[in-house]
Amino acid sequence: MGRVCYEIRTMTREDILQKLTVLMRTAFDDAALAPTMQTTSDDVAEWDSANHVLLMVAIEAEFGVRFEPEEITAPQDVGELVDLIAGKLG
Repeated sequence: MGRVCYEIRTMTREDILQKLTVLMRTAFDDAALAPTMQTTSDDVAEWDSANHVLLMVAIEAEFGVRFEPEEITAPQDVGELVDLIAGKLG
């Protein structure tokens, strides 16, 4: 398990986006979803408040991080979400 933790802690923004894409495809039930750093909730039909919470919980589980309540709604696009995750990973 120490190895997995180390690998997660050394992820690049692109690595995080790749893992986040898988989580988003599941949360939004869209296997073809290909988010970019500029993708917003307006660009994804199923990205509503309920699915956003599901996505954030999945991110916490996948990356081993915890978000403060104000952080859950802070990101305005996928790039900001990637940055938030990266900041949590150190």
